[in-house]
Amino acid sequence: MPFIQSPSSGHLDQAKYQMEYAGLLQIMYENSEDIQDLKAVLEHKQAANELLPYDHPDKAEYLQSLAGSYTHLFQKLGQLKDLQAALQYNQTAVDFISKGHPDRAGYLQSLAVLYSYRYWKLDNPRDLEAALQYNQAALDLTAEDHPSRAQRLQNLAISYNDQYRRQGDLTYLEAALQYKLAAINLTPVDHPDRARHLQNLAVSYSDRYQRLGSLTDLEATLKYKQAAVDLVPGDHIDRAQFMHSLALSHNDRYRRLGDIKDLEAALQYKQAAVELTAESHPNRAQSLQSLALSYYDRYQRLSALKDLEASLLSLQAALKLTPEGHPKRALRLQSLGVSYSDRYSRLGELKDFEAGLQYKLAALGLTATDHPGRPQLLQNISASYTDRYKRVGDLKDLEKALQYTQAAVELTPKDHPERADRVQKLAVSYIVRYEKVKKANDLELICTHFKASMDLMTSTPESCWKNALLWASFAARYQPEYCIAAFKYAFRLLPEILWIGHSIPVCHAAIQQLDIIQTISTATHTCIYLSDFTSAVEIIEQGLSTIYQQMLQLKTAVDNLPTEKARLFQHLSTELYTRGSNLSMNLVNQRNDLIKDIRKQPGFEYFLLPKPYKVLCQASQRGPVVILNSCEKGCDGIIILNPTSQPVHVSFPHVTLEVLGLQRTILWRLHGHRVQGESESIRLFGDPEIKLSTSEQYTKILSWLWTCIVDPVYQALKSHGILYGRLWWLPTGAFAQLPLHACPPLDQNDQFIHSYTATLESLLEAYNRKPPNTSHRLGIVGVTQTNSAGANYLNGVQQEVEAICSVAKQNNKKCLTGGQATVDAVTAQLQTCSWLHLACYGKQDLLEPTKSCLLLYGGVLELETILRMPLSNAEVVFLSACQTAMGDGTLVNEAFHLGGGFIAAGFRGAVGTLWPTDNQDSSLVATYFYSHLFGGGRQPKAGDAAGALQLAIKKLRRKNVPYERWIPFIHMGV
Repeated sequence: MPFIQSPSSGHLDQAKYQMEYAGLLQIMYENSEDIQDLKAVLEHKQAANELLPYDHPDKAEYLQSLAGSYTHLFQKLGQLKDLQAALQYNQTAVDFISKGHPDRAGYLQSLAVLYSYRYWKLDNPRDLEAALQYNQAALDLTAEDHPSRAQRLQNLAISYNDQYRRQGDLTYLEAALQYKLAAINLTPVDHPDRARHLQNLAVSYSDRYQRLGSLTDLEATLKYKQAAVDLVPGDHIDRAQFMHSLALSHNDRYRRLGDIKDLEAALQYKQAAVELTAESHPNRAQSLQSLALSYYDRYQRLSALKDLEASLLSLQAALKLTPEGHPKRALRLQSLGVSYSDRYSRLGELKDFEAGLQYKLAALGLTATDHPGRPQLLQNISASYTDRYKRVGDLKDLEKALQYTQAAVELTPKDHPERADRVQKLAVSYIVRYEKVKKANDLELICTHFKASMDLMTSTPESCWKNALLWASFAARYQPEYCIAAFKYAFRLLPEILWIGHSIPVCHAAIQQLDIIQTISTATHTCIYLSDFTSAVEIIEQGLSTIYQQMLQLKTAVDNLPTEKARLFQHLSTELYTRGSNLSMNLVNQRNDLIKDIRKQPGFEYFLLPKPYKVLCQASQRGPVVILNSCEKGCDGIIILNPTSQPVHVSFPHVTLEVLGLQRTILWRLHGHRVQGESESIRLFGDPEIKLSTSEQYTKILSWLWTCIVDPVYQALKSHGILYGRLWWLPTGAFAQLPLHACPPLDQNDQFIHSYTATLESLLEAYNRKPPNTSHRLGIVGVTQTNSAGANYLNGVQQEVEAICSVAKQNNKKCLTGGQATVDAVTAQLQTCSWLHLACYGKQDLLEPTKSCLLLYGGVLELETILRMPLSNAEVVFLSACQTAMGDGTLVNEAFHLGGGFIAAGFRGAVGTLWPTDNQDSSLVATYFYSHLFGGGRQPKAGDAAGALQLAIKKLRRKNVPYERWIPFIHMGV
């Protein structure tokens, strides 16, 4: 289009008219969206700039206008040359405009946006630095009440978000959140930009969730994405994008919590996004692929074939919209191949196998040899051949599977996070071949590849755990000499899997998903079966203590490190554990080098390692410790006799998981039966032929426990010359909550003083705590009710407190009763007394043990708070409260109760109850207990508590009280 001629021949007038005509063309372009109109705009703006002298006061404005048109052209066509031109003219405009000019901030803002565009296109960090610099400069020049301030805050926040994604420094993400929140606060509810600002804010919360795993951030992400969707009308250009983004966050929550409602929501929003996206829109294929993924997720969850069919249809539609040469065509071919393979696995129709293989091979053909996605494609093809081999049994398919898996391994770099899994899959392929043809060389290859997969440090701990257990399972059948080594490797990973930085719900989920409880029992039984009793002790203790430590959020060895080393270790661990599969070899090596250095420090030799038996056996320094293990393959006991002996195995041939479960069920039904005042157990047990009294049922249970478990242990002790003294029980799994201490018949004249411990390490720590140097102080707390209205009234508490005071007459004691027993007062009491008696209600939280609490006057005292207290004087606590020693039967032992929690907090011993007791009985037992300990002004030691409790129980039994009234009292700790 020729230049228009102005009435004057002067250059200034020509420049002005060229710019005005460009403005008219701009209006035409906005109506037509014809790219030729936009190019004409550029042509005339270019002419105007050439005609306008550099010293003209409007030069900056002309340059900026030209830069804006090049920006539009770049946004339309995506060509780098247009972006470079826009940057050049915008930069020159900034150079020309005076520092005090009111438009300078706008020019800087535009320049920052252009640098962001180039960063997103070329990934050059210098462009990101420039974007940050100019965004900050623009914001600094913008008044608090300026209408553009919100957008400039938003732009700066986006650059900080980009910097976070590039460097991984959370400081940048926090800055992004701060600026985005500020932008939201400045944007009215009816402002057209508010929805976009809300969406951007959600992106930052999503990034923080992906990094730290906090559900609070995920909920915030969903909240702001939903708000953005709600603000845009049905025909809004951004609605489809916002709905798809919201769907992805519902996907995240589904994968985290497993709630099918989130998966349904994801499907709903993705379907809506697809319907809002035109057939010709470049995002439609991606939306269809994402929709297919959610259908596939639901298929895996519900196994409904219609979902797999829907996934296939969506993938086929996505592929149809993906032209040859498109960078995502190979990925969509691969996804189709996987879905057809799944349908073949489900229906067994050969045409699906052929289709799956065809699509996978087509994807492979489009993928360069050096493409990072090629190894996964090879692995998927291998899976197809393996699947057909399992159905048809043709060894040629198995050989091809091996060939493709080997190729996948060879193409996977040694520092790649997937290498360990691919090496493990190669080992599995050799297992399949060995089981078919019994080729001896395959055994060696299996061992080699499993070892290699576990030596790789770039895989996640969870993945390594699964690989180690797979090897252990195979070795148990064919290579028993490697079985224990594989289990030991797996259990060395537990501190990494159940990292103390994880929240309790995340830890609990990992325990369930990785079947850690069952694995502890199975691995221990395997060691026993192979007569390696030392390894059995090491493995079960590693499992118990790691779970115990994490579930109670206890201090770890890290807390005892010098400050700088602790800080560096926490930083590196956080970086690794929050990146998931995106592991950095540099980070892995840094952390491993630091761990090696830490282990050279005195006292840190076993940092993040299982403690060896020579350390663990010190837990028996004052008497034998009996560890009880149960699994489907058998139930056994291991006795640590003393610190210098090897562990002794006790077999329980008449004990099975089923029988243990039955005995525990009957016991707890009896407890419920007693509370309800029923006289027969027939209704509870459902057997019309059994009509036993409560007393007879208890007799039967205790007799069975004595005959099948306790007496065999006594016989083993007797054979080693141990006839009396202290005896500790460490029951796990189905053995937990059984009253082993109450089994010996009265006519046996039991010479053992029974105690329980959650782990060997907790007992060792209790031994290692130094008793207070000052004289003992007895603290007594009696909560008759938790508020002035009489809530949670507990009868007999006042009498119990008075009875204790009558026998413990020394001056160094303090009583808190009634309204005195507030949370603050009891907290202070805890930190000053050495012996503590708590007569109050207790409440247990088995999902989050640290939320278990004592119900005091006007509030609750949570275990979490107690665990943080400096309890330097603590010796023994008597928990005369409801169910203070009842653990979680779904976890591995009875550690997760208030009694165990007080020991973890710093007390060396504890007395608790398995179920609620009669207040009169609690009062009698406490009176006898303290009379023995403090009578005559004595200064007892923590180790005296177990004997005092046993004497108190004997006195109660002499009154011929029913079983259920004396059985529940137990001692824990030293």
